[in-house]
Amino acid sequence: MHVELYKIPQGGPDDVSGLDRLIQDGKLNPADIVALLGKTEGNGCVNDFTRGYAVQTLKHYLSGHIGADAASQLVYVMSGGTEGVLSPHLNVFTRSQRPDLPQRWGLVMGVAHTRDFTADEVGTVAMVKIVAEAVMGAIAQAGLEPDNVHFVQIKCPLVPAAQSAEQRSSYQSMALSRGASALGIALALGEITPEQVPAAAICHNYSLYSGRASTSAGVELKNCEIFVLGNAAHATGSLLVGHDVMAHALDADAVTRALNSTGQPNGEIINVFAKAEADPGGYVVGRRHTMLDDSDISHTR
Repeated sequence: MHVELYKIPQGGPDDVSGLDRLIQDGKLNPADIVALLGKTEGNGCVNDFTRGYAVQTLKHYLSGHIGADAASQLVYVMSGGTEGVLSPHLNVFTRSQRPDLPQRWGLVMGVAHTRDFTADEVGTVAMVKIVAEAVMGAIAQAGLEPDNVHFVQIKCPLVPAAQSAEQRSSYQSMALSRGASALGIALALGEITPEQVPAAAICHNYSLYSGRASTSAGVELKNCEIFVLGNAAHATGSLLVGHDVMAHALDADAVTRALNSTGQPNGEIINVFAKAEADPGGYVVGRRHTMLDDSDISHTR
């Protein structure tokens, strides 16, 4: 399996010029694309429609190259919010077979889609189990052992307040969807057991987690779109992936630990994917923070 990653700057959520340039120059075969992970300049919250706009634009563009059916089968993970130093960009993953190259220990990947979830399934134990099955399918597709999986990315749905039978806010739905998806990953990787996940544990028992999960919720889809990255002996590319768990939102040393876990700490860094939010305990490195109490700016910002 030959996996490549192309990092492409974007001038806006509808900007496919960088992707088009790579395709037109023959540097990227659109038929090899399996997943696209992007950061848009939307607010990243419930009403961030730049995510859906970006996905719609990419599907329309790629349909002209590989057909609408093939384009709809790709994994699209668009994440809003580029405050600070983040620059809007696309990460385009390609997967192909290169029998002309020697096999080596390196990056392989698998993808999966779940079925659509009903509004009352989002954020529940049922979602945990369905996600776990899909993640296991992606792991098998990649030819990976669970211990060699380093990163699982999921784009999951949220339920708008008007569609919530339990009177949940959209923010609650967003959190529960991400939490259930992350626990589905943990279940698939053997980090937790099914008995450890009663409904009351989701987004409440923080001793249950996955050290390799990244989940992002959005109103632009009803199912979960998933890709799995890991290292295996049947790779033919030059890439490796590693991971580590941040102890807190300022734990920059986690990047060094993740690099060390690849076995090639001095290699070129293509990208670092990180996920962090305000500590629910109200403290970070022993100091009180006010992000959970700010009435003007949500802690998710």
